[in-house]
Amino acid sequence: MVIVTGANGLLGSFIVRQLITQGNPFIALKRKDSDTSLLDDVAHHITWKDVDVLDPVALHETFEEATHVIHSAAIVSFNPRHKKRIFQINVEGTKNVVDACLATNIKRLVHISSVAALGRQKDQRHIDENARWIDSPLNSAYAESKYQAELEVFRAHEEGLQIAVLNPSVILAPADWNKSSATLFRYAWHEHLFYINSLINYVDVRDVAKAAIELLHSSVDGERFIVSGGTLTNKELFEKMALRWNKKPPSIKVSKNILMAAARIEQFRSWLLTSEPLLTRETARIANTFFSYNNEKIIKTLEFRFQSIDETLQWCCDYYMTKFSTKK
Repeated sequence: MVIVTGANGLLGSFIVRQLITQGNPFIALKRKDSDTSLLDDVAHHITWKDVDVLDPVALHETFEEATHVIHSAAIVSFNPRHKKRIFQINVEGTKNVVDACLATNIKRLVHISSVAALGRQKDQRHIDENARWIDSPLNSAYAESKYQAELEVFRAHEEGLQIAVLNPSVILAPADWNKSSATLFRYAWHEHLFYINSLINYVDVRDVAKAAIELLHSSVDGERFIVSGGTLTNKELFEKMALRWNKKPPSIKVSKNILMAAARIEQFRSWLLTSEPLLTRETARIANTFFSYNNEKIIKTLEFRFQSIDETLQWCCDYYMTKFSTKK
């Protein structure tokens, strides 16, 4: 029996779909009153349990029923107002999951981390799984939380738990385009003029889910794997999106200084209106950077094939075209 934490989230929902397709028995965990609409069409295949990762007792009781865990519950945010919550869910929540695994019959834990946990340093260009965390202004609070979460997972490995860690890059998927990386599609759809001169490392959500399932059944132990389909510039990404919608792509490059000034203004606006900032100083700080992540390890270990950027964008853009083409 497999436990999936954060099963109602974007990545969690695709992991659940793959488990259903493969006929793997599982229990899907979510917080009470969470939105499960991403899985409405397969709801009859799902056993839901309201278990918060911040509730160690409930985790322990539920894990008694399982042998494997995929831990995908997390908060992805670069909003400084959410820092405390980010560390609660991503670090304390992971510690609770790890402790529950060690205290029960869990044989294997697959932990969904992030390439952010590998850290970023000035003048660094190419990053692989051997990267070591060094404090840097280029590392966000979210990145630090995912790094600390990994420390909890590797602690469990030292105590005898079989583990595998996935480090996905920017996950692309047809989803609510008011959230996370899906906002990139909204930006292109509305034909905004400006773009940042930097690289995006991307991965199809289906590939992350597939990698998680493959590692769940693998004998590989104590390893982390970068899950990234490739890289392209922000400008290239927006051009590919715009082309599929017959829209104008952004054409004016924004300097880092202007971006930092805009981030300060946006932070004040979001505070005044108690809304989510479209840009933060953390995200502006990594503008005009050119990090790329090496995916050779997972390709060689699992003979893994990633979706191409064109396959992923066609899938996503078709979804948004169908959903929003009649809306202004």
